[in-house]
Amino acid sequence: MLVFVGTYTEPVVSGVQENVPGKGEGIYTYRFDKASGVLEFVSKTVEIANPSYLEFDPKSKFLYAANELQHCENQKSGTVSAFAVNQNNGKLTFLNKRFTHGTDPCYVRVDKQGKYVLVTNYTSGSVCVLPILPDGSLGEASDYIQHVGSGFDPSRQDGPHTHSVTFDKSNSFAFVADLGLDRVMVYRFDRNRGILESNEASGVKMKPGSGPRHMAFHPNGRYSYLINELNGTVAVLAYSAQRGRFKLVQIVPTLPSDFHGENWCADIHVAPSGKFVYGSNRGHDSIVIYKADPRTGRLAYVDHEPTRGKTPRGFTIDPSGEFLLVANQDSDSVISFRIDSRTGKLQFVGSVTGVPNPVCIKLLSAKGA
Repeated sequence: MLVFVGTYTEPVVSGVQENVPGKGEGIYTYRFDKASGVLEFVSKTVEIANPSYLEFDPKSKFLYAANELQHCENQKSGTVSAFAVNQNNGKLTFLNKRFTHGTDPCYVRVDKQGKYVLVTNYTSGSVCVLPILPDGSLGEASDYIQHVGSGFDPSRQDGPHTHSVTFDKSNSFAFVADLGLDRVMVYRFDRNRGILESNEASGVKMKPGSGPRHMAFHPNGRYSYLINELNGTVAVLAYSAQRGRFKLVQIVPTLPSDFHGENWCADIHVAPSGKFVYGSNRGHDSIVIYKADPRTGRLAYVDHEPTRGKTPRGFTIDPSGEFLLVANQDSDSVISFRIDSRTGKLQFVGSVTGVPNPVCIKLLSAKGA
């Protein structure tokens, strides 16, 4: 498999840290040997400003990177960059970029038909829809929605802070987690026009000060798992596909009871088997592991695995469910673990250092691999 790592190339002020130095040079590409679990450097795509979050289209022909910026070309906006992907060697060819009409875009999601890119602007608290043209490049925005309001924590929730977008299986609804509002906003997605239609009554309201960040669906589509950055919890949500509505089932902590330091949750993923759910803790610097009940969606604690580095921002699970790879943003390393298919626990395999400020990891099965 090919591994693509997004990095910070310029200093940024994040909600968690006063200043992230921005030591990266762009998007780094590695080859991952599944037999050994070793990562081997292949190449890097440079001269891309803060390609923090990455996303492939459904056929993995194109890659889209959120350029996490507050200003670009004299405009108060970040951008999204589009690339064509050579599936043999991972080479990226720049196609174009478009403004996101908001500041610090931190997350991109391609809809399941591969027709649109949705991006969340964290600092300004908005969501933007960009059409994908036939050659993979991006068109001008087809929709833009500005969230309004504030939350419980004056230092982190002074206004809306959209953090991620997730689609349901049918591609009919889009869910935007807003850390600043303690809400997951539900939108009906018009797949023909690239328009988000508000479904306000179906939104999810979390406990004040929770800070919802990322969401991941169970493979059966009946349950979703929402990781809350500020209060260190995961919410289990039962999902009604017909109405695009959620019902809270359970809330579980991401931290051991004897931990009392500062911590901010980041990423969450469900194993392809649906048996296990994983979340990352920045501060405790660990991956929390839960066992998922496929009948009820409820989670049972399994273990915490140290990430052997600082600030595990993003992580990913390979399609076979055999490996989990973690980006340690503040120790410049990517760590690989083997997943025990019976228990869900993680076994350290190896690491690659010298990946400056890694943020996001995406996998691509290379042709001929």
